[in-house]
Amino acid sequence: MINLLPPGTRQDIMYARRNTKLMHWAIALVVGLVGIVVVVMFGYFYIDQSTQSMDKQSQQAQVELKDLKLEETKKRVEDLSSSIKLVTQVLSKQVLLSELLQQVGAVMPSGSSLSSLTVNKFEGGIDLSVQSKDYQTATQIQVNLQDPNNKIFDKVDIININCGASSPGSPYPCTGTYRALFAKENPFMFLKKAATP
Repeated sequence: MINLLPPGTRQDIMYARRNTKLMHWAIALVVGLVGIVVVVMFGYFYIDQSTQSMDKQSQQAQVELKDLKLEETKKRVEDLSSSIKLVTQVLSKQVLLSELLQQVGAVMPSGSSLSSLTVNKFEGGIDLSVQSKDYQTATQIQVNLQDPNNKIFDKVDIININCGASSPGSPYPCTGTYRALFAKENPFMFLKKAATP
């Protein structure tokens, strides 16, 4: 192919083509730089959002831990409060053993003797050990202790009665064990302390 264009025009066309290629490269470079800036900005935004999310989760975890400790502390306070109430209830009553012994002694039938008295672990009762001259007297003890007119015990159960040969010098061959539950309105057993102002 024979180019009949003058040399100046040919050079202009050649430089124009080179300028177009350079323009394409410049546009591609600018688009690449814009892409890199967008990726960097997106990465920064993502990292910032992740950091904020982790901060929120950390704060929420701290609040939950504080709440848990608060609940634990409240539970401890409630346990301590219930323990104090129990101690107050126990201390608000005192056992008047001297009064109790006088009343029990007064209702014992003739031919019997109180040998021991034990306060039970369960609330409001005692175990009594009694010696008697015979089986009939041993059973009469239960009837006398449980008599509502005495206002000492609501209920008296016979645990056991054993009768055998009396030991030398003892007129009581029978021994009996009784479990007694105090009457609720027992004026001899409990004294409620007056509340302090």
